[in-house]
Amino acid sequence: MGLDTIFATRIARMKASEIRELLKLLDRPGILSFAGGIPDPALFPSDAFAAAFADVLSGNKAGQALQYSVSEGYMPLRQWIVGQMAAIGVPCTVDNILITSGSQQALDYLGKLFLSPGDTALVGWPTYMGALGAFNAYEPVYDQLSVNGNRSPASYAEAAEAAGGRAKFAYLSADFANPTGETVSRAGRENLLDMAAALDIAVIEDAAYQALRYDGAPVPPVLALEIERCGGIEAARTIYCGSFSKTLSPGLRVGWVCAAKPVISQLVLMKQAADLHSATANQMAVAEVAVQCFDTHIERVRATYKARRDAMLTALTREMPEGVTWSRPEGGMFIWLTLPAALDGATLLARALEVHNLAFVPGRAFFPDGSGGNTIRLSFSCADAAMIDDGMARLGAVIREALA
Repeated sequence: MGLDTIFATRIARMKASEIRELLKLLDRPGILSFAGGIPDPALFPSDAFAAAFADVLSGNKAGQALQYSVSEGYMPLRQWIVGQMAAIGVPCTVDNILITSGSQQALDYLGKLFLSPGDTALVGWPTYMGALGAFNAYEPVYDQLSVNGNRSPASYAEAAEAAGGRAKFAYLSADFANPTGETVSRAGRENLLDMAAALDIAVIEDAAYQALRYDGAPVPPVLALEIERCGGIEAARTIYCGSFSKTLSPGLRVGWVCAAKPVISQLVLMKQAADLHSATANQMAVAEVAVQCFDTHIERVRATYKARRDAMLTALTREMPEGVTWSRPEGGMFIWLTLPAALDGATLLARALEVHNLAFVPGRAFFPDGSGGNTIRLSFSCADAAMIDDGMARLGAVIREALA
């Protein structure tokens, strides 16, 4: 008998991330990877962070940086975020902001806040697998979220009741979603708010990629649209999850939640119980770098990723056999491929690794019901044009081999 015999039932719902496992392949000699949805480390503002950490760890600031702090987060950083939220149509105060250890922690807290076993979470089909990983521990049922107005709120409520609970929230990444790269239209966001009001549920807006738009007209965040309707953030049911991971640095693990004060108050209690507060020195350094160079840094990141996206779209057009289709994202880090129905992404990956030293993410892991076997996700963020040309040629070859 071992301790595994007395683990909580929720452990059965917790699974290893396929992406985390694939990232281990990056150290394999000769591997050409389009798997990890990670920023290019060459674009990190390393010099700015070196100077910022030197500053926050010197003189009088060092005591604050190395000491316990408040759970809500470092005040100057929260104040900077308030300004950023106002710029995208979300007027708020520091009391509406909680700093988290990356937006992934925010998703975990929100699952804990809303989900009882058997409750329903409405998510995309496909959706971000990290969200599924965060929510799974709270034993939800998943239902397929539609923002096109082609499903009635009553049908969601009836399905949730039949599953033994009630619908609690709709989760989505509205801009350049992981894994599809797709953006929800303004009409779709308005439909979502109508449905959420009818069901009396929360909306969790995962905005990890919101700053990474390369072309096309910006669409207001869901939270901004709701504030236009209800008059202020305190009346809003949308919870906005932001992150510095895709803009400044993922390793520092700094994200935030922007929401009505009653939601923030409950999340603060969870933060106190979980880790007291996010690393103060990291928050102070992020605040300094954000103030000094966020806008100019993001322009550089956007220009680089735009060129890589364009290179991948061009290479896909040249290399893919008939029957393969793909998304054309206006931003973010991902392109989503749909293969001929007879092909399976996981089987294709095994051969791609063995024969072509090529890695990508099979799409099945992004579907709560395990469907989507004939899909794959490609990330262009860490590949230059030559790597993309080589990689898409290899991908075209492995697909043709599988179809032969």
